Amino acid sequence: MSKENLSDWPPSQTSAEEEEEEEDDGEPKVCQVCGDRATGYHFNAMTCEGCKGFFRRAMKHPTKFCCPQQGVCVITKNNRRQCQACRLHKCQSIGMLKELIMSKEAVEKRRSQIRRNRMFEEPPVLSPQQEAVIQELFNAHEKTFDVTFSHFQFRPIDRDLNPMSVWNQTASGQSAKQTGRINNLSSSYSTSTSTSLSSSSCSLEDEEDRSDGGKNTVFTTLPDVADLTTDMEEKKEEEEEKKEGRSDGGKNTVFTTLPHIADLTTYMIQNIINFAKGLPSFRALAIDDQISLLKGAMFEMMQIRFNMMFNVKTGIWECGPLTYCMDDAVRAGFQRHLLDPLMRFHYTLRNLQLQEVEYVLMQAISLFSPDRPGVINHGVIDSLQEKLAIALKVHIDSKRAKPEKHLLYPKILACLTEMRTMNEEYTKQVLQIQDIQPGNSFDPLILEVVSKDP
Repeated sequence: MSKENLSDWPPSQTSAEEEEEEEDDGEPKVCQVCGDRATGYHFNAMTCEGCKGFFRRAMKHPTKFCCPQQGVCVITKNNRRQCQACRLHKCQSIGMLKELIMSKEAVEKRRSQIRRNRMFEEPPVLSPQQEAVIQELFNAHEKTFDVTFSHFQFRPIDRDLNPMSVWNQTASGQSAKQTGRINNLSSSYSTSTSTSLSSSSCSLEDEEDRSDGGKNTVFTTLPDVADLTTDMEEKKEEEEEKKEGRSDGGKNTVFTTLPHIADLTTYMIQNIINFAKGLPSFRALAIDDQISLLKGAMFEMMQIRFNMMFNVKTGIWECGPLTYCMDDAVRAGFQRHLLDPLMRFHYTLRNLQLQEVEYVLMQAISLFSPDRPGVINHGVIDSLQEKLAIALKVHIDSKRAKPEKHLLYPKILACLTEMRTMNEEYTKQVLQIQDIQPGNSFDPLILEVVSKDP
């Protein structure tokens, strides 16, 4: 072993010890062992990288060196590899200490700390590939998101009847205790919800005629479908003349706003399909996977788009010249099992104050979910979703200031998860409404989306 060139064995390894700070006094630094350019203090002495590595290896693998010149060699940059004995003696004579050599575990711990520090010090930047993906998504979104709703063709919305909360309260003769109990549920929304939803409990065009005086929110008495059907039958004769003039011509109409809400849903579905078709990564998938992804994500993507038009101060969705309140969904037959958590979701997501590009990335992450029923090529879709999630996180870290981006990424993921819990309930209620009020209320496209058939 003494005959081997120890300075070349084992190969030099980069360690955390190399991260020691150099003095910056403007003077050249010289290794006190061999005279080469020094890089800083290592093991208590100013040395070059070569002598630092030599001393560390000599201490970790003790070996008895012998000098052929009786220990009088002069160590220089050119001959430092010729006599390990004199080189080690010189290291020790200038004060290099074995005790300062870090253990393997300590070195690894310090390396990890250095990597973490660098992550925080160096702001993340979107790669050119991520920039291209985001731009591609944004272009597809702009082409398919009609914020003015200028191309929306619909059957007129019928808000002539009293709000459903009033209908049910009058018919069932609820006690004040029951009303108070359900009112407590409404208070779980944000402080502005109570005011905003109370204004939406009746027609947006005629708030002066509200029969509840604005004291209760729309959620005070969301009716069950069975109760609602009974109530409507009891009032059938009263409303007979009123219904005759309606565009749906339905003397047996139960859910008055359903035709319009169905048209609105169909319009949103068509735009979302066009959004997906505008993505090359989506078009590259097998047609069966495309259908499964769209069916699985449709409700979630619609809610993300609707949230961009939600006014948290009024609790109203402002879709160009059209405005909607939650009571419109009640009149369309949807029940509190869905509407309660849905309203909370819209307040939660809107209060995050997302940028439009973050809404677009949310839609894409929802679309490319590999665990949708019927998906076959899980690996490819999972990889696409992972890249989108990383792009969203890097975008938040690089484009937002610290107070704004605190926990924003996990909050967005939590909203995506929350929507998935409502997906099945939405499907269930659409099919239930269709069963109660069949005919041409729902477009076949909507029924295809909620169908469980592949």
